[in-house]
Amino acid sequence: MYKISDNIAKVQARIRKAELDYHREPGSVQLIAVSKTKSADEIRSAYDCGLNNFAENYLQEALDKMRVLQDLAITWHFIGPIQSKKTRHVAENFDWVHSIDRYKVAARLSEQRPNNLPPLKICLQVNISNESSKSGFSVAELPSIFDAVAELPQLQLRGLMAIPKKCANLTQQRKVFAQVASSLRELALTKKPKIALNTLSMGMSNDLEAAIAAGSTMVRIGTDIFGPRS
Repeated sequence: MYKISDNIAKVQARIRKAELDYHREPGSVQLIAVSKTKSADEIRSAYDCGLNNFAENYLQEALDKMRVLQDLAITWHFIGPIQSKKTRHVAENFDWVHSIDRYKVAARLSEQRPNNLPPLKICLQVNISNESSKSGFSVAELPSIFDAVAELPQLQLRGLMAIPKKCANLTQQRKVFAQVASSLRELALTKKPKIALNTLSMGMSNDLEAAIAAGSTMVRIGTDIFGPRS
């Protein structure tokens, strides 16, 4: 039987080693625990081990867990596809959305974000491997969608998110992640002063080292913390 505390320690050690190996500032990479399909009790166990950033893919499942865990100071990240009819609940309950893949979704989130909450932090999802099975903007689309989304008042555009095609070769993984990092740097050159465009949400259990080498600031880890999904 796996122990969440042991798993977290191992993942954190991998992150710290990658920061050292690739000359990243210590502590510059944030661990986001992907808790989809996992119970509120498992999330509470991970929280008790020092984690407070959790990511969910499925809205209703997430809302149910939020109600149970409202006593905890959790920062909630939404990382799944968003249907237009569900944007209100996302806007009202999450702190971050990593999976903005359409302007329409971004506009609805901005319109429906309650005024008493801070702007919703978001990342644009990049389909960096041009896979038909994945959503997201192409690299060529980023400048125009960036300009449009940056004007939405209740959103804070922070960076890019990517889920590259699976690859076992570290060199190839780094090459793909580097393309995302390069796209963020190019956007940052034209950013407005009010935008802190400094977030690269990329890297999961099987490729976090390559992502950190390329400049990731957030790695999204599920299996290596909670074990295989049910």
